[in-house]
Amino acid sequence: MLDQTEGYITADGRQIGGTLMEMKNITLKFGGLVAIQDISFDIREGEIRAIIGPNGAGKSSMLNIISGFYTPTIGEVWYKGAKRPPMKPYEVARMGVARTFQNIALFEGMTVLDNVMTGRLTHMKAGIGAQALWWGKAQREEIENREICEKVIDFLEIQNIRKTPVGRLPYGLKKRVELARALAAEPSILLLDEPMAGMNVEEKEDMSRFILDVNDEFGTTIALIEHDMGVVMDISDRVVVMDYGKKIGDGTPDEVRNNQDVIDAYLGVAHD
Repeated sequence: MLDQTEGYITADGRQIGGTLMEMKNITLKFGGLVAIQDISFDIREGEIRAIIGPNGAGKSSMLNIISGFYTPTIGEVWYKGAKRPPMKPYEVARMGVARTFQNIALFEGMTVLDNVMTGRLTHMKAGIGAQALWWGKAQREEIENREICEKVIDFLEIQNIRKTPVGRLPYGLKKRVELARALAAEPSILLLDEPMAGMNVEEKEDMSRFILDVNDEFGTTIALIEHDMGVVMDISDRVVVMDYGKKIGDGTPDEVRNNQDVIDAYLGVAHD
C-alpha cells in the first residue's frame, strides 16, 4: 500500500500532494433507502482519483455530495483542512469545485463560446446594472473572462466551432464543450461524471488525453466516475470502488484490479 500521509509519488514519477478533500464516514439516506453507507476516502492534491462500481453502487450520489447537491445524512466533508458546512452547489463552486454531468447539461441554443463563458459566472463581480450597460468594471471583467475562455477553447482544440450553436454539435464534441465550461472556472477540484459515456473509441482516446493534459499542465485535481475500466486503469492514480452503497476497495489501479471483492462485484458473484 502507498504511504499517503504526506502525499506520494506515482508510478510515472509525479509528486502528489497532501489531502485536498476528505470524505469522513459518509452515509446518505433517502427515507428508508440507504444510498451510501459509512464510506471514507480522500482526494489528494494533483491526483486523478477514480470512483467506480456497478450500476446503482452510489457513485453519482457521492459526486453529488462532493459538489453540494446532496448533504450527507451522517458524516463530514473536509476541504483544504477545514470541515465544510452544508452548502448550496453555487457556494461549493465558489470554493473551487467544478463538474460535468452524466447527462450533458449545456445551453443548446447558445454558441460554444457563450456556454464556456457561463463557467466564469462565479468570477464575475460586477452588478447587474453595470453588466447591462457593459461599461467600466463590467466591460473589463468580461474581456478578462473571455480571454480565459478563449485559452481553454484553444487548449481543448475546439477553436473551429467556437461560434457554433451547441445544439448542432455531435455528442463527442458536446462532451468536450462541457469539459471546457468546467475548466473555465479554474477549479481546484474538477469532478467528471462519466466523461466517456456514449463515446466511440477515438472520442474516448481524445477525452483521455485531454483529462491527462488538464491534470499535467494545469495541475488540476480530478475526481471522476467512469465505467470503462480500461480508461480507469490507464489514467487514474488511485481508485475507490463502491458496491451497494459500501466501499469494497481503495488503492492503486493494480491493487484494485487484484482485489477479490472488486472482482466478485464486477463478475456478478452473489452477495451473502
